[in-house]
Amino acid sequence: MQATYGSAADLAAALRRAEDAHGRHEKEIGQADPDWPDWYAQYMLDEQAARHADPGTGGSSGPGEGT
Repeated sequence: MQATYGSAADLAAALRRAEDAHGRHEKEIGQADPDWPDWYAQYMLDEQAARHADPGTGGSSGPGEGT
């Protein structure tokens, strides 16, 4: 899947949502995630796919979650 953002502000907002979700993920696993770049990337792709599938959704619950 390809991800596109309409502006730098849209990309920054997506990164902030990923940061927030990843913070919750790290609390759940009880440690820092050294693979955070991969996690962010998958989260952002999943979020964009969900938004394209149903524009009324709020995004992803995290990589691999909710499937």
